[in-house]
Amino acid sequence: MADSALFIGWGAPVRGREQNAAKVFGEAVELWSKLQADGTLESWSAYFLEPHGGDLQGFFLLQGEREKLALVRTSEAFETVIQRADTIIERLGVVAAATGARIESEMGRFLQNAAELG
Repeated sequence: MADSALFIGWGAPVRGREQNAAKVFGEAVELWSKLQADGTLESWSAYFLEPHGGDLQGFFLLQGEREKLALVRTSEAFETVIQRADTIIERLGVVAAATGARIESEMGRFLQNAAELG
């Protein structure tokens, strides 16, 4: 069961490189689909945001077990697709997140630290 996620957010494509951005988006979708098919990812989703005045235009959310996502994040295939995207997309970011059962343990750690430091 997924206890972690990777949030991969992006801004606008570099002007004049929109076709390349679409190509790399397809490469990412292909990689996420492969990783889900082989059981490395539990699931993944893509989101395009409506115009809202901010820099974030969309994101992928990859979900799975923490250890497996750590391996994904440090794999050559992941680093390659992220590096390719970073050359043609503004404000690309990758952020790890807790979800599922990890939320309870993270909240417990937070409350313990807050009590000790409060």
